[in-house]
Amino acid sequence: MNKATLIEKLSTKSGLNKKQVETFLDHLTDTIIEELKVGGEVTLTGFGTFSCRTRYSRGGVNPRNPQERITIPEVKVAKFKTGKNLKDALKSKK
Repeated sequence: MNKATLIEKLSTKSGLNKKQVETFLDHLTDTIIEELKVGGEVTLTGFGTFSCRTRYSRGGVNPRNPQERITIPEVKVAKFKTGKNLKDALKSKK
């Protein structure tokens, strides 16, 4: 499912027009990104938790020259931990 399909489904379920749903979705993603940038986390009870983790620097091999060792720098990455309702929904068999 892409963003346009998600907007379509949410618009149908909520009774709001597509522009309102798109604006809300944009604000939601912007808010989550802003919170993760400052090192916080966003919890949607039952659905899951978005958090920011640091992937530490490590050694690696240059793929163009396998004899050359390189240092891969530390980077911040987003992490998502599923909530109980989402886990249960995925486990249930239809």
